[in-house]
Amino acid sequence: MQRAEAGQLVLVAAIWGASYLFIRIAAPAFGPVAMAGARALLAALMMLPLLLWRGLGGTALRHWKGIALVGVTNVAVPFLLFNFAALAIPAGLSAILSSTTPLFAALIGAIWLGEGLTVQRMVGLATGFAGVVLLVVDKVQFGQGPLWQTLAATFACLAATMLYGFTGNFTRRHMAHVPPVAVAAGSQVAAAALLALPMAASWPNTLPPAHAWTALLALCALCTTFAYVLFYGLIARLGASRAMSALFLIPAFGVLWGGLFLGEPFTLRMAACCGVILSGCALTMGLLKLPGWRRVPAAGDAPL
Repeated sequence: MQRAEAGQLVLVAAIWGASYLFIRIAAPAFGPVAMAGARALLAALMMLPLLLWRGLGGTALRHWKGIALVGVTNVAVPFLLFNFAALAIPAGLSAILSSTTPLFAALIGAIWLGEGLTVQRMVGLATGFAGVVLLVVDKVQFGQGPLWQTLAATFACLAATMLYGFTGNFTRRHMAHVPPVAVAAGSQVAAAALLALPMAASWPNTLPPAHAWTALLALCALCTTFAYVLFYGLIARLGASRAMSALFLIPAFGVLWGGLFLGEPFTLRMAACCGVILSGCALTMGLLKLPGWRRVPAAGDAPL
């Protein structure tokens, strides 16, 4: 893996670390369904000019079936699930749960694509997940409402991350030859079309306040449009499990942004947890090696 690609993975994680804060702000004002539809629609409107400017409209149409599936499994349904979860659990917990995506991606990749689930990858994933668990214990209170509501929100987040893991592997196997901009823009258009009627039916009677609109626009422009285009390119070059291992960094960035912009405390224990997460991510991506262990490249691996 080149340093530039590692830097892009960190950038994606930093941007997506802020997305759950935006969702937490906007979802109560819009409602889960209306917000999902508005997010997909605004993102589609932002991406379409780029798609047409690059002359990729015909490419998107030729691959519409695969792109539509990505629109369902990586946009429409996860948007709905995370919006629903934001009504019941803190943004930090949603961000932490999203870091389980590499586990699903690695397992699905091993079963479906025959990607090597090597000792180093398993140790890296286990290390990163252990860091996430430690961070949960220190940072997040597990829900504030009824237990069933908290559990439902937690399972919604996990279902969304499972879909992300599936989509990453599907994109690697069937869509790697399609330009990332075509996949990103086309999937948002497909999701917007799917959610159009539900969005109209569930639109709030009271116009959402300015801060909710600001959060939604930031979510669309930065976390959806820019980060999606960048991330699809990384999946095509690195493989789903490696690219998604960067999602372990999302909880760490969530804590960092909370400390910088919301005045949330950043303790020594939190710093240690972030270090554990970073170590697991580095092991999974191959930036660190286990002592005395020589990696044997698996079929379909991207070169390190």
